[in-house]
Amino acid sequence: MAWLTICAPRGATTTATSTCLCGRDRSAVGHSKVHALIADHEAHRDACPLRTTQERRNAA
Repeated sequence: MAWLTICAPRGATTTATSTCLCGRDRSAVGHSKVHALIADHEAHRDACPLRTTQERRNAA
């Protein structure tokens, strides 16, 4: 449902993209911003409306 793509070539700027089937599409450029996006991507897994809806359906 959600994908995190990180590109960190030696000697070049690190980039990352976080996308999800719910419509989330974020990107970051630079080491510190990529780390922040990784943390945000992990938090999104708990807050994603698609995942929350699926878990509620399974619980019912």
